[in-house]
Amino acid sequence: EVQLQASGGGLVQPGGSLRLSCTASGLSLERYTMTWFRQSPGKEREGVSSIKSDRDTYYAENIKGRLTISRDNAKNTVYLHMNSLKPEDTAVYYCAADPNYSRTRANEYAYWGQGTLVTVSS
Repeated sequence: EVQLQASGGGLVQPGGSLRLSCTASGLSLERYTMTWFRQSPGKEREGVSSIKSDRDTYYAENIKGRLTISRDNAKNTVYLHMNSLKPEDTAVYYCAADPNYSRTRANEYAYWGQGTLVTVSS
């Protein structure tokens, strides 16, 4: 059984930082396209960052420069480091995995984690 366990969310002040983790069981993350999505109330789920099997990375333009995605193969874990957080970054963050290198659409991803809530507020 494949499971993705997302963690690391919490309450942070504007300008602060967080590191989200997504640990997998039942698959090897290094062989998958791993993407972090986020969803705020009333908004569609949006992709914020991806890391491919060859370690190629992608960042959404509206948050680029404040994120770093990385992968630890030994721990079978993908991380999302977020800096200079803003109130508009408040959302539930999900990690998703798919064996297709070119996968982009959220509704086509094969596996999902349960989500971790990030709240940016003073």
